[in-house]
Amino acid sequence: MLQLRGAGRKETSTSGSVAKMKKKKFVSIDCNPRRTKYRKQHRGRLRGISSRGNVVSFGKYALQALEPAWITARQIEAGRRAITRHARRGGKLWIRIFPDKPITMRPAETRMGSGKGSPEYWVSVIKPGRIIYELGGVSKEVAEAAMLIAAHKMPIQTRLVTSEKL
Repeated sequence: MLQLRGAGRKETSTSGSVAKMKKKKFVSIDCNPRRTKYRKQHRGRLRGISSRGNVVSFGKYALQALEPAWITARQIEAGRRAITRHARRGGKLWIRIFPDKPITMRPAETRMGSGKGSPEYWVSVIKPGRIIYELGGVSKEVAEAAMLIAAHKMPIQTRLVTSEKL
């Protein structure tokens, strides 16, 4: 009996017959940068409005931020899952933000000093006006309901916007 291990697939070979079994594995988007020039960044300031990424470019409906915030990779993934589950097979979803800022944390009960902590999670810096998700290929009712569910996963106030082109 020969066992080969692959990504999510298990193949077993017994006396010439090949039986393929697929494992059910939940699909998630890898929301961390593969590589960065520096491991740690300064916190920065959340000032001003978004000058880029504030126009609906790909889909017909979009979720737009109304407040400045850091949105974590887990929140982005939760919103993506909510939209794809509600839209079912129909439509296409575009995620317009990417978490490229590392947030560092110190271990619990650590004394002051001894440098900055290690990176714990990643965030995307969001300014007011920034488009977070875009959705196309679905009806207006489905898009509104899906974006409302995703908006509840976000730590900020958002609104639904539509593209002017038809």
